[in-house]
Amino acid sequence: MSDVHISVRDASLRFRLYRNPTPGLKETVMQTFRRKKTNAVTEFDALKNINLEVKSGDRLGIVGLNGAGKSTLLKTIVGIYPPQVGEIEVKGKITPMIELGTGFDHELSGRENIFLNGALLGRSYKMMKSLENAIIEFSELGEMIDLPIKYYSTGMHGRLAFSIGAIADPEILLMDEIFAAGDAQFVSKCMNRLHQMMDKSQILVLVSHDNNHILELCNRAIVMYKGQVVFEGSPQESIDYYMENIVIDATHPAQPTFHEEFVGGDASAVAEVDGPIAPVTDLVTTVAV
Repeated sequence: MSDVHISVRDASLRFRLYRNPTPGLKETVMQTFRRKKTNAVTEFDALKNINLEVKSGDRLGIVGLNGAGKSTLLKTIVGIYPPQVGEIEVKGKITPMIELGTGFDHELSGRENIFLNGALLGRSYKMMKSLENAIIEFSELGEMIDLPIKYYSTGMHGRLAFSIGAIADPEILLMDEIFAAGDAQFVSKCMNRLHQMMDKSQILVLVSHDNNHILELCNRAIVMYKGQVVFEGSPQESIDYYMENIVIDATHPAQPTFHEEFVGGDASAVAEVDGPIAPVTDLVTTVAV
C-alpha cells in the first residue's frame, strides 16, 4: 500500500492587513487632528487550527466562500506559506495547478520560461530538458516559443503556463479551480489532460466553486469558513451543509479579496490570495474595492 499522504496538524497562519501603507499629506494631517486614532495594521487568522489527513486514494474537495482560506490552505501544503503554528507533513511528489504562469519573465522567450517556471515548481533542469519538446508540442506555440512572451496574447500565455504545469504525471495533484485557456479545441485538450492527471494521481485536492466538480471528481470534502474547517463528510453532505448553513445565511457575508505583493522581493513574486489579509511580515496589501 502506498504511503503517499498529506498530514496537517493544528496549523495556523496569521496575516496582516495594512489599511494605508503609504498615506499622503492630506491623510497624515487629517489623522493628526482626529480624536480617535485608527490602527494602520490589523491582524487576521487566515488559517486557524487546521487538522487534516489525506491519504492515497483520496479525492478531497474544498468548498467555501471567497476569503474562507481555501487557496491559502493549498499554498500552505505546497510550502509557499509555512504555518506559524502547527506542522504540515507531505510525502509524495506534488504538482500544484495554482496560479499557473506566476514567475514568468516577460523579457525571456517561451522556451527560456519553460526552464524558469520549472525551477519555480521544484523541477530540475535535467527533468525540464527531457520534457521541453512535449511542453512545446502540447502548447501548440510552434515557432512562437522562441519569442519573448511579452508579445504573447493572453491565450498564448495561458497555453504555455498550462503546458508547463500539466506535463508531468503527479503523485499529489493540487488544483485551485479547473483551468483551461485558449480556443474551444485547446480547452477540450486541456480538460482531457486534467482528467488524465486526476486519474493517475494518488491524491487529488480540488478547490472549486462549482459544486458539480466536487460531486463528480471527489470522494470526500471539507467546508471552510473564516480560516477554519467547519464540516467534513461526503461531497453531497458537505455541499448541503455549505448551501444550508453558509451560502444562504445573510449573517455570514463573503469577505473581500485582497492582492498581495512581496516587499523587497523579486518583482515576479506576486500572488493573488484567497483571503482578506496579507501575510504577517512580508507583504503589503491593498483592498480590491
